[in-house]
Amino acid sequence: MRRLLLVSTSTTFGTGYLKHCEPQILNLFRGAGVENVLFVPYALFDRDSYAEKARARFQEMGLSLESIDRSSSPEAAVGKAGGLFIGGGNTFRLLSALYDLELIEPIRERVLDGMPYMGTSAGSNVACPTIRTTNDMPIVYPPSFDALSLVPFQINPHYLDTDPDSSHMGESRDTRLEEFHEENSTPVVALREGAMLEIEGSATTLLGQTGGKLFLPGKEPLECAPGTDLSDLMSE
Repeated sequence: MRRLLLVSTSTTFGTGYLKHCEPQILNLFRGAGVENVLFVPYALFDRDSYAEKARARFQEMGLSLESIDRSSSPEAAVGKAGGLFIGGGNTFRLLSALYDLELIEPIRERVLDGMPYMGTSAGSNVACPTIRTTNDMPIVYPPSFDALSLVPFQINPHYLDTDPDSSHMGESRDTRLEEFHEENSTPVVALREGAMLEIEGSATTLLGQTGGKLFLPGKEPLECAPGTDLSDLMSE
């Protein structure tokens, strides 16, 4: 049974790192009997500092965390991990590293076999079929935009609603997601800051305080309040 926690952002305004999603993190890992979590820091340039930050925060929550970057065999580390946390940063850099280290299939197999998976921002992006709905600049060029396909829909983290009073004449986030659906039919869940998706098997629930929007091709975006059941999106 798939167990995933896909979070829009690691830090919300006025809170500490992973503070806003701490109950859900504990439910994901402790609920599955996991005490040791493998961390993937590839989305940031300074992997050591990133891993230390995550390790210290998980220790506060009573969980052990080790960085995959410390392993001589990242694939073996994935194979024996109790749970996995892929942190945020640049999605193109993250996906490129996963391809370079041949980790796409090992991660996918473990998660579909029941290993708990947590992603924040870029880590949530790569859980999708592709990274085509990320907000990042392509600072590196991965071999493919195809990602882990842990869920059959796309995510747009850090979603910003269009400000009707803004004088900005550039494209809004809604416009960019509409452009995605001019070329693709995959549903997109846009997560505001503080929102997250909890997935257990096929049961998919929007959690957090801010909600999000569901974008479908040819339709007006659907507002989704916290607690919305999005399980229908798991039908492949």
